[in-house]
Amino acid sequence: GSTVPQADYVWRIILMFGALPAALTYYWRMKMPETPRYTALVAKNAEKTCADMSKVLQVDIPVEKQTIESQDRVETAGFGLFSKEFLRRHGLHLLGTTSTWFLLDIAYYSQNLFQKDIFSAVGWLPAAKSMSALGELYKIARAQTLIALCGTVPGYWFTVFLIDRIGRFTIQSIGFLFMSVFMFALAIPYHHWTLKENNIGFVVTYGLTFFFANFGPNSTTFVVPAEIFPARFRSTCHGISAASGKAGAIVGAFGFLYASQNQDKAKADPGFPAGI
Repeated sequence: GSTVPQADYVWRIILMFGALPAALTYYWRMKMPETPRYTALVAKNAEKTCADMSKVLQVDIPVEKQTIESQDRVETAGFGLFSKEFLRRHGLHLLGTTSTWFLLDIAYYSQNLFQKDIFSAVGWLPAAKSMSALGELYKIARAQTLIALCGTVPGYWFTVFLIDRIGRFTIQSIGFLFMSVFMFALAIPYHHWTLKENNIGFVVTYGLTFFFANFGPNSTTFVVPAEIFPARFRSTCHGISAASGKAGAIVGAFGFLYASQNQDKAKADPGFPAGI
């Protein structure tokens, strides 16, 4: 076959390197204190709340149980997650976080999962049958790394530096707007991008969709649900929002798989209808 014995080690080593940042992040997160609001109102530990705040702010903060208990009564004044009061106060917030994450992941996951097919379709990568398995892996990884370094990673850093200056809503709106603009710019004159002389223009435009995904909704859809809901509902509402995003990812992945089939049904993959 086209694979060499070392190929089995290659993907294992790549996976191992990918696990290292996650392990370091987990360690650092375990060393961070919980937010004071969570510790006070959910864990109901006034002493630890003041100790954590003193450590972070580097000032002595006396324990005031009465203040915390008073705030606790305000926060928990009689409504739960499935109550009319929650719907009245936070129903639109939850609709906003779930719908935006759902819509983002339709586009974002289909783009990410099928990058190699897109690159091959426009002629940026040679046909798979002309390469060995490792050669194909190398060329796909090189192309994806270029997109990440020029689009994905800078987009994240723009968000990091600007999120508290221009705000979550502005960044999310800018991201959705320009993702749409550049996706239309790729989709409408599609055959223009399949010409070899236009490959560089395609790569730049395609990379900009990832830049504005990350300087936009791919960052804010994760951040906003962690901030907008009351402490005792926050993780649940964040989970519901994330689950909605994954539902969008399923729609995007299967939708792209079906839509990208050959327009001639006889040439489509077995079991699939003709594509568009």
